[in-house]
Amino acid sequence: MKKINFSVDINAPREKVWNVLWDDASYRSWTSVFSEGSHAETDWKEGSKVLFLNETGDGMVSKIAKKNEPEFMSFEHLGEVKNGVEEQKEWAGAHEDYMLKETNGITHLQVEMDSTAEFEEYFSKTFPKALEKVKELSEK
Repeated sequence: MKKINFSVDINAPREKVWNVLWDDASYRSWTSVFSEGSHAETDWKEGSKVLFLNETGDGMVSKIAKKNEPEFMSFEHLGEVKNGVEEQKEWAGAHEDYMLKETNGITHLQVEMDSTAEFEEYFSKTFPKALEKVKELSEK
């Protein structure tokens, strides 16, 4: 797997950006870039399971590996969910980390993730669009 990075500077306090990332309505909005109907089923607590699902209920099963609000969230991806069945995948253990640093009211949001070659091009096209949506929602 390869580490890939994406980032955006947002004219908003770190706490607001954090809320845009993880509150249900705004999460659904910015992640719709990846798949219509995207949503997460979790309690957002460190160590908890997360189901990242699309409108048909398929997606990924992960856990919150580390959470330090409002600075850092790390997901460990474990497998896929298809037709309600969870299945471990060869990329189990891949991480997706969100880091927020604020300087003078500007929040630098950086996402670092493990990716297989198969998905690298897809993420390189879609993640910048998703982060632009986070920026737009945060700067309102």
